[in-house]
Formats: sequence, structure tokens, C-alpha cells
Amino acid sequence: MNTLPKALTIAGSDPSGGAGVQADLKTFSALGVYGTTAIAALVDENTLGVYDIHPVPVRFVQGQIRSVLSDVGTDAIKIGMLHDSPLIEGVVSVLKEYPDIHNIVVDPVMVATSGDPLLEKDAVETLRSVLIPCARIITPNIPEASLLLGESIDSQNQLEEAAVRLSRMYGSNQVSVLLKAGHLDDERLIDIFYNAESGNIIRLESKRIKTENTHGTGCTLSSAVAAGLAKGMNLDNAVISAKEYLTGALTSGATLSIGKGHGPVHHFFSLWS
Repeated sequence: MNTLPKALTIAGSDPSGGAGVQADLKTFSALGVYGTTAIAALVDENTLGVYDIHPVPVRFVQGQIRSVLSDVGTDAIKIGMLHDSPLIEGVVSVLKEYPDIHNIVVDPVMVATSGDPLLEKDAVETLRSVLIPCARIITPNIPEASLLLGESIDSQNQLEEAAVRLSRMYGSNQVSVLLKAGHLDDERLIDIFYNAESGNIIRLESKRIKTENTHGTGCTLSSAVAAGLAKGMNLDNAVISAKEYLTGALTSGATLSIGKGHGPVHHFFSLWS
């Protein structure tokens, strides 16, 4: 019998299909990985904004995770929107039951592309102190990194130091950091990847793509990293290939007309147009 690389996403559900669990599953599928899910919240949103969040009970989220891991198993886990402290703590407690799973990618989701908040204010410290230490790699954007560090980041020349400092907040945990530059105004964007396991910094440079279709880009990038790790790539190659995938999805997605606001990227750009 053939086996497939597998990845589990623990995140919120986006009915418009561009972000959250839906974006993660599309990314896993496009990259040849079998995707499984634990839905942490039902989010009433579309390309224009977020209108409501319906939490899934913590015990039910835990049950979904156990059901997947005890049966299908996984080669990597991507964690997205966990909206409050009890949910974060509940997810972490279950993951500790499976200590052999090391490929955990945390996208510290706090604000949607539309600007709407997705994380309760008092949960930031729980995210920082409870969830992130479990991660092999985190993928914050600049506003998220600023919140985690407790200071403003507003220029490209701050990113390398910020990525290293974020990683070193967790001491011997070796949490690597992919710090995304998309919120800067520069025409050339340089994402910074600090590999805490090797101590190396990789600069991922790309030209800014002129598009409003950016809904779910953070979800897509982090799930692409998880897909690479699930397929056995090392951290450097997983990050590099994920960045290339997102660039292709953004470029192809710029021609799409889906929704009236920030539309999605084209997750299947290499398979169909």
C-alpha cells in the first residue's frame, strides 16, 4: 500500500474559501500532501471582512485532534487561528500527548487581512508563552511580530534583529522565525528566515505583486511550510519552496475576480488556470 505525506491543520473555518482551514487544505493538496483538520472556530467572514466568530468548545477541538492523530497520524501540524487562552491551552495540552511530532508550524494569527481582530487581547500572552514554545517555526507578519516583541517594527533594516530576538525569547526551544515583510511599503520585499537550528539567516527577496487578492496569504504560506516539512524537507528548503509557491499563487491570483474585497490567491495555479 502506498503512503502519502500528511499534514494536520488546526485553525478556523473561512466560508469564503480563501483563508483558514480551507486555504490550508487547498495548499496541502496543491503540494501533494494529504490534509486533515481540527476546526477551532467557525468564522463568519468573506473577502470584505469578519462579522462574527463562533467558538468550537475546547473539548471538541481536542477530540478532533486526538481522532486524527490516533488514527491517520501526521508528518506536520500547522496551527492557525486560536482565538482565546483556554483554546490555546487546550490545544497545547493535547499536543503534549504526542511528543514525537516535531514539525509544528505556528502562524500567530491575530488580525485578518481586512483588519478585523481574530485573537482576544488577553490571549496574546498565552500565545507567546504557551503555544509558540511548542513550535519548530513561527511565521509572523510585522504587526504580529511587533505585538509579540512589545515594540514597533517599521523598516526593513529592523527585520533581521527582530527575527533573531523573537527566536531567542524561547531559549533552548530553538523556535525558528519566518518574518514576513509584506506590510512594508517597499517595492522589493525581503522576508527574513532565521533558522534557530543552524543559526543561519536566509533573505527571501521578491518583487511586490500589484494585487488586492491577498486574502489568506499568511495561512497559505504557513501551510506550505508545513507541507514541505511533511514531505521530509529540511527547514531551509521548506521555507524557500513555500515562498516560491506563495509567489506563484499571488501572481496567478492577481488575475482572478472572486468577491468584492480582498480576494484569494490561486492555490492551484500550477494545476489549472
